[in-house]
This record gives sequence, structure tokens and C-alpha cells, in this order.
Amino acid sequence: MGEAVECEGLIDVKYNVDEQLNKFIEVGGEILACGTCLKSRQLESTEACPISTMIDCVEVVEWADKMVTF
Repeated sequence: MGEAVECEGLIDVKYNVDEQLNKFIEVGGEILACGTCLKSRQLESTEACPISTMIDCVEVVEWADKMVTF
């Protein structure tokens, strides 16, 4: 959500976000990108960050057995 939808390809000397994103996905992690946030930044859905909806967010909260933070 918000600026986080711009994380793909983000590389910094101290924090290589793109590398961490790819490692998270490699071990089965799933990223959901807010469709409205992507569209407002003229970004497209990607394999790593597919477009999600508020319904998807609700389903994650219902499914999770741990705390979910947005």
C-alpha cells in the first residue's frame, strides 16, 4: 500500500529492498500490491507484486494465524 508499491527494483547501499523482496518470494512469501496505489503512480501489476483489492486484504486477515500489518 502507498509508497510500498514502488519497492520492486529499489536498491540502496544500506538496504537492498529488491534483493530482500526476491528472497521473500523465493521462500514462498506473497506480496499483494494495492491496485489504487499502483494506478495512481502509473505502475502496472508484476509477477512479484500482483494487483490486489480490499477484498484480498480482508481475506489475508481472515486467513492469518498471526498479526497482519498494512
